[in-house]
Amino acid sequence: MGQALHALGIDNMSVADRIELVQDIWDSVAIEAGLLPPSAAEKAELDRRLAEDDAAPGETTAWETIKSEAQTRWQR
Repeated sequence: MGQALHALGIDNMSVADRIELVQDIWDSVAIEAGLLPPSAAEKAELDRRLAEDDAAPGETTAWETIKSEAQTRWQR
């Protein structure tokens, strides 16, 4: 068993608690790496934005314009 397990007291945890800890660690890694699918709230927001875009396709701004304006603001 690794020293970290002992130093952190993980080796004293129940099997169920260790499994829950591993799941929590994996979820945190997956979130940072972008591996988790969007939550229900995130999916609803994406769907709302897509519907808004479909309803008014001419009211968009090109990425290059947004990027250029942002860079100009940051340089002030």
